[in-house]
Amino acid sequence: MYRINDRSTIVPAETIRRLGRLPVPVIGDALGRFGCMHSSIKPLSDAMRFAGPALTVQTYRADNLMCHVALEMAHPGDVLVVDACGFRETGLWGALMTTMAMKKSLGGLVVDGGVRDKLEIVEMGFPVFAAGISPMGGFKDSPGSVNVPIACGGVSVSPGDVVVGDADGVVVVPAALAESVASAAEGTAAKEGDLARRIGEGESLFDLLGLPAVVERLKLPPFRRYGA
Repeated sequence: MYRINDRSTIVPAETIRRLGRLPVPVIGDALGRFGCMHSSIKPLSDAMRFAGPALTVQTYRADNLMCHVALEMAHPGDVLVVDACGFRETGLWGALMTTMAMKKSLGGLVVDGGVRDKLEIVEMGFPVFAAGISPMGGFKDSPGSVNVPIACGGVSVSPGDVVVGDADGVVVVPAALAESVASAAEGTAAKEGDLARRIGEGESLFDLLGLPAVVERLKLPPFRRYGA
C-alpha cells in the first residue's frame, strides 16, 4: 500500500530558528524529558546539527523508494525523518541522495536504519543521523508512505513536527507545542547559564539544585561533603 500526503502543519520559521539555537538536551528537558530519540541514532559527525520541520517517510525494510519520493516533494529546510523498521543492514541513503538534498537546501536526514557513503557525506557537510552504516543499497519496489505519522527512534513523529539534532542526539517537538517549548527551553538555557556563573563564583551545584532537602527527605545515610 502506498500513501502520499501533502504538507499540512507549518511551524513559523522564527520558532524553528529559536529551537535550532538551543542544545538538544535543553529542549528535551523543556519537553519533560520526552521526545528524545534512542541513543542508537547518531550523527555521522559530531559537528553536524540541524533544525527543521519533519517530512516523514515510512519504508519497508531494505527499500528506499519512498525516500526518493520524499526527496522530490521536500521543500527547503525540511528534515526527512525515516521509519525504516529499525533495519540497519541496508544503506537507504547515500552520497547521490545527499547531493540532491543539498541542491534543494534541505535541513537534514534522520533514519532509524542504515546509510552508506559515510565519508563522502561527512565531507559534504550535510547533517545525517542514522542508526547504522551499511554498504548494501536499497531496493525500490516495496510499499511505503510519505507525510504520515511514524515512529522513529522510539518517538512518535508527525508531519510538520520540529526536529532538532546535534552531537547529543535528536529531539522531536510536536508542532502544536513548538512555540511554548521554545520559550521554556530558552528559559532553561538562561537558568543553566546563571548556575554555571554561580558555580564559578564558588557556590555548590548540590546546594543550587536543592539536593540537601532531597537527601533529608529520602533519609540517605550520612556522608561528608569534601570542601564544604
